[in-house]
Amino acid sequence: MSKRFLAVLTTLLLVVAGIVWASPAPQANLFQLFLLNLESDLNTLADEVYSGSRPFSWIVNEDVTSTKFTADLWFNTEQLADEVFGLGIRPPEWFGATTANAELLARNVRHDIELIADQVYGDPDLRPEGWVGARPVFRCSRTIQNILRILDIEFNTRPETPDSVINYCASVRDEITDELFPPVSDQISTPETTQSLLSGLRGDLERLADELLGLETRPSGWIGNRDATSSTFTTELFTDLERLTDDRLGFGERPEGWSGTVQGSPSQTYSNLRFNLESLADQTLGAGVRPTGWQGDNLANRCEPMVQILVTLVNQTVAPLPLPEVQDVTNRQAVCLQYERAANDLYENPPIPVEEDVIDAPEDERLRGRSRYAFAYLDVAALQYMGVMPIDTEFRAWYRNFNTSNMMFVTGEGFAVFIDRRFTTLSEDAFRTLDTLEGRRPLTFCDASWCNGPGPTPTPTGDGPLALLLNQSTPIPTRSPIQIEEEGKTLVSWNNIRVRYLLDVQGAAAVQVTLEICSDTNQTACEPVNSVFNSTTGVFEPVISVFNGLNVYQLPYGYRNDLIIESASRFSRDVWISEPAFRQGS
Repeated sequence: MSKRFLAVLTTLLLVVAGIVWASPAPQANLFQLFLLNLESDLNTLADEVYSGSRPFSWIVNEDVTSTKFTADLWFNTEQLADEVFGLGIRPPEWFGATTANAELLARNVRHDIELIADQVYGDPDLRPEGWVGARPVFRCSRTIQNILRILDIEFNTRPETPDSVINYCASVRDEITDELFPPVSDQISTPETTQSLLSGLRGDLERLADELLGLETRPSGWIGNRDATSSTFTTELFTDLERLTDDRLGFGERPEGWSGTVQGSPSQTYSNLRFNLESLADQTLGAGVRPTGWQGDNLANRCEPMVQILVTLVNQTVAPLPLPEVQDVTNRQAVCLQYERAANDLYENPPIPVEEDVIDAPEDERLRGRSRYAFAYLDVAALQYMGVMPIDTEFRAWYRNFNTSNMMFVTGEGFAVFIDRRFTTLSEDAFRTLDTLEGRRPLTFCDASWCNGPGPTPTPTGDGPLALLLNQSTPIPTRSPIQIEEEGKTLVSWNNIRVRYLLDVQGAAAVQVTLEICSDTNQTACEPVNSVFNSTTGVFEPVISVFNGLNVYQLPYGYRNDLIIESASRFSRDVWISEPAFRQGS
């Protein structure tokens, strides 16, 4: 498909949707067309919800080639969701920001705006004129979408379920189980391994029968074939499992999710029979209770087929899945939810291979880095905030957190704290060579001059891997911060800024304030702010008015690190503007 054709197609779509663009950047590929369609529908929703206006914090990004375009769509979607569902409230099916991969994040946004549209228009089949929409697969669960993506990319296997079916997600789920995954399963597992697993399954079936009926006591017609090499082994194993279930639960009574067939590949047959046996054990002995010697120690086998398939594919194509820390094995739903989340997270945020030259470097040199205004915490959960580590502050890294977390334990002059690797010069490869915190509880403290806490973090936590995407590209301001430093001004953090709140602007999520930059965090010896430069837009924030001799600026709520705030002898690159709820009683 040519670039000229895509440009014409996009123009037609925009005309139909009734959207006027100011010098739009032409898309060069199908992904960019997907983004433009996504933005079109997002704007349609916003027009409905905001009655044609937009909140003050709404981001307008007309450059579809920008690395921040997808992140900006996500940010606007979250604002819209706050307006529709309530601040911080989301439907259970909500995806949100789970990855730094731009394509996957765009997929998440596509899924989530459909949920918003369901709420706004009251019916999944009701959409306004001009709605572009997308294929029904984007309405499916995160697990199903990731399974389909792996099968497509890694095994060149795609579904044939037509988009026009009434319940696409349920239909494609059946196709995955019955048609797409079985041949892949046989491809990635050896006959010897499957035979060994089926033999262990027979052993567990006999153990369960001993526990329920007594030694040597079996239901009528019991076969008891233990020769896994025989041609009838699998069929007879299935038959005995069915007979024990009839005996214990009643004829034809089965636990939820029971698979009543042995058709398909040997490996898939094992997964189905193992799930059946685990379900029967839960229902007869009690959730999570197993006889002595039980060989089914993989908790993922107790989960429904989609979770098992995802775990298998991720283990095969990405990396061995770190076993989730399961606190209560008796709660099958919680166990399976942990496995499902861990597998999805690992697929969407794969580990970066460690290069040999990084491993071979002297350890002390390899694990040293410098801060890039990293937030410092006394705990790995980032709850006890201690302040911003100034730029170029040297540290030595010792441990990293588990899985996809970027938190690491570092020490330096006057501090031993946790910081986020992405806001340092330490390479990803060096970070991956660090030992994990498993079994360790390092002593933390912060006595350096920049330490100020502990206290709550000044910016909302939980953005996860999205921060990586947002920081892939830093807008180049018209006025460089380096030029400001050369003017001899002192850099301070947001803690030194005195904010006086004058007027909250209803509907704009903003407030009019006066600002002063002080000599210390106790906010003494303060100087009035004479300019606020927005490095994203490349222009100075306008002075709204003057109050008690101080300039008045209108700024949005929350933490901002894209502003250069100046007084006579000081400047800051960040500021925290509190919402009204945080100022009550102050």
